[in-house]
Amino acid sequence: MMTPRLLLGSGLLFGLSVCAAGCGSSAGAPPTPAGRPTASPAVLAGPPVSYAWTDLRGRPISTEAMAGRITVIGFIATYDVLCQAQVRFLENLHREHVPRVNVAVVVLEAPENKPMVQAFVDALELPFPVAMADPATIRGEGPFAGLHHVPAIVVLDRDGRERLRHVGALDRQGLEDAVVKVEIGSGLKKDLR
Repeated sequence: MMTPRLLLGSGLLFGLSVCAAGCGSSAGAPPTPAGRPTASPAVLAGPPVSYAWTDLRGRPISTEAMAGRITVIGFIATYDVLCQAQVRFLENLHREHVPRVNVAVVVLEAPENKPMVQAFVDALELPFPVAMADPATIRGEGPFAGLHHVPAIVVLDRDGRERLRHVGALDRQGLEDAVVKVEIGSGLKKDLR
């Protein structure tokens, strides 16, 4: 009998292999020298995005709670294999860049799925906050209007302005590139290319 952790791990391996094969990438994204799609272009920074969710432990994921650092928010669904792979890539980003970068996940599933989401978070032992989306966010409305596909990534600058949006899975290097792009665009890092 397969344990939940072994079953989830098998799903993650499958998801990683699908992701490595190129599924879930943005169609028409310009290829990098290695042939991988890059993160979508930086969004022109407007005013700070006002958002607020409560994670599964009761802690805030909000404009105020995440202020002062680059913030990467992943939008996922627990039943989607590419989202499971995306969570692992986000976990690597979190491990390598805390406290410089905030990482959080918002699950685009109905509230009645909260016990399954909690089991997902517990099985993967995720170190960053995970929140259930409100109905408006699930519909693609609210602070991140138009984001109702999974997986998706939003990167905010230190002031909470949306600087990058990507629909589809971003692997480890894609996430690193996205953070560096926002750091350069925010003046936190010089472009040495």
